[in-house]
Amino acid sequence: MPADRMLATVLRAYQDVPNPTETDKIFGTTTALLTNLNNPLNLSLLTSHFLTARSIWQSPDGLRTCLRVMSIYNTAAIHVHKNELDNAKLPRGAPLIGSGVRSEDWARAIAKGADERSTRWQHMLVLTGILMGMEGDDRRSLSRSLRSTLEQAVVTAANLALEDERKTGPLGRDAVVLALTYALPLLSEPVKILLNGNILLPATIEAMLGDEGFQRGDFVSSIIRDIPQGKTITWHINSSSVVKIQRLEIRPLAQNMGPLSRLGAFAVQHASDPNIVLGAHEELLGFTTGLLEKWSLCRLSTIDLYVEAAALPAEVLQGPYPMLWQLLKKIMYTVVAILRPIVGRSLLDPFMRNDMIAPTVAAKTLHNLRNLSFVSTRQGAGSFQVYTFTYLTSLDIITRYPEACLSFLQDTQPPPLIGNAVPSPVVQALTLFYLNTAEHLPLSISTPSCEALIITPATTYLSPTSWLTSPANKPPSSLTLELFESAHSSILSVLSCPQHSPLAASLIPFYVDALLSSFPSRISPRQFRLAFRTVMQIASPPYPLAATHPELSETLLEMLRFRAAEGASTEPLLPLNEQPTTAASTNPTNSIATAAAQGQGQIDPAHQEEQLPISEQTALLLALIDGLPHVPLPSVEEWLSRAAESVNSVIDPRMREVARRRFWDVLSGGEMDVERAALGVAWWGIGGGREMVLFGQPRGAQGGEFVMSGALVPGQERDGSRL
Repeated sequence: MPADRMLATVLRAYQDVPNPTETDKIFGTTTALLTNLNNPLNLSLLTSHFLTARSIWQSPDGLRTCLRVMSIYNTAAIHVHKNELDNAKLPRGAPLIGSGVRSEDWARAIAKGADERSTRWQHMLVLTGILMGMEGDDRRSLSRSLRSTLEQAVVTAANLALEDERKTGPLGRDAVVLALTYALPLLSEPVKILLNGNILLPATIEAMLGDEGFQRGDFVSSIIRDIPQGKTITWHINSSSVVKIQRLEIRPLAQNMGPLSRLGAFAVQHASDPNIVLGAHEELLGFTTGLLEKWSLCRLSTIDLYVEAAALPAEVLQGPYPMLWQLLKKIMYTVVAILRPIVGRSLLDPFMRNDMIAPTVAAKTLHNLRNLSFVSTRQGAGSFQVYTFTYLTSLDIITRYPEACLSFLQDTQPPPLIGNAVPSPVVQALTLFYLNTAEHLPLSISTPSCEALIITPATTYLSPTSWLTSPANKPPSSLTLELFESAHSSILSVLSCPQHSPLAASLIPFYVDALLSSFPSRISPRQFRLAFRTVMQIASPPYPLAATHPELSETLLEMLRFRAAEGASTEPLLPLNEQPTTAASTNPTNSIATAAAQGQGQIDPAHQEEQLPISEQTALLLALIDGLPHVPLPSVEEWLSRAAESVNSVIDPRMREVARRRFWDVLSGGEMDVERAALGVAWWGIGGGREMVLFGQPRGAQGGEFVMSGALVPGQERDGSRL
């Protein structure tokens, strides 16, 4: 059919009542005409009527229709540019490919068709489609001046559409946001800053959380309704909730959440009104709070990662269940991506970094991350750089405000344990986040608060009656090791603060007992050694505890030596079934190792031995050697000798060599201070230390104490020839 007749036909079709069966034909015909019409006036006419077509806009299919509009102009622009390049290669007199209209003339004609008969948000769709087709994927179809004009037209249309809420409406607002997710990467920096962040940010947040986005978590409510009460959890793959999730996943905005989050971050950075940013922050907090509440009521939240295969049928595990978790992860990534620039702005914006706003922003950000902890703790989902920056920066800010720290801990305290019953996975995730966060706050709160809000919850999880320490006949939990380690780290962080030394005297015996009882079944040799070394440091000068309890450090070493000599296994230890990425997802700095070395500038002494097979006995002796730099000065030589004797009690020669090397590292590697190092050198040289460590000779070997070569020994016959 000739182009003119096709144009008349499609213009009539535009005025028909909406008919889904004819819509595809109308879009296809419009695309063909945009590519083949050779009169710029007809191109303008076609666009003008297309944007007011009754058959399309009377009952549009939401953002799908908007996306199709951008798509046809994008496709047409690509073909027009390609045809122009191909026509330039044709010999003179050969028939032209396509319409023969130059790219610049075509773009101007289409832009003229976006006239006053249609709305600004519809203009946005057309202009974005032209920009994508002509300049996307490094195509350079337009002159610099025309491209700049087109970019400014896109920004102007977006600003005017968002300003006029009455004419634009919810669909138009979401359409503008959708178009900007595609247009923003193509805009130059001078043009980008012309976008009005004050109106763009609320529109972006609403689009992200609204019906075209995450639907404010209502998909979880539909799951709650579809799973009947009973002992078994039954979620049918054909239920309405599954269909709802499937439809949500294919919505244009839901599929484009990565670019949408970048658009939101851009709007946060360029909003001139800080109150708009704070309002968006509050919106995110309301959304994540509601999502956590809904998920806590959903029966799927009671299924731990380790028992999913047994609790759910195969068709659910292979279909809707991973789709659900993928959606939840997408929510977390999007929310965190927008929280990051909000936190960053609270460091730079004079209005937001003051002492009234900054702690509030930090606390609300931590609340947001806490609400999403049931997602971030699953298989390391939160171990990415943006999450780490947002979390640690919020901690850095809030630690400057003791009242904010105290309020956050009081608001987020985990529920008390009921006997030794295993809490739900949601409660475990919230508790893990609490302990990981509390680990960073002891310096900012008082000693009574530390005891009530950090020590008490942590010791509850380490007590002999806790489900963590007595897991027999209980279903496994994917967060057991992480919770156990976080409880240890929280206690160590309190003990490491000198101002909380009154707690140390009463707490250290309990903690060391818990540490010894949990090794090696719950704690790796590396973690055990670093935790024990931290306790030794706390019991030594300059910590106040060393003055009030000078005998404590030696008592701790004696406990260790007795355990190694009497009850420790000499069989090589098997590696623990640890999941470090999961722990790091909630607190990238959380570990007993980190708590031990935090703020002390020390190299991990266990690093070089952690890959070698060692027994429980060897690990205990290595911990004893690690503690030698913290022995009271008068007892250094005595404990060097005891440690050397213990090293030679190791039967396996490979493990004994590991202990000997560690012994030498302590003596020569600079871990001891000057006075202790001098005593160590004397002990090694003239005190018989070398023979004890390397050759296993006990103290007093060969009938007496070790003496210098040629010394006069009492009781030996004096000979005039021996001087």
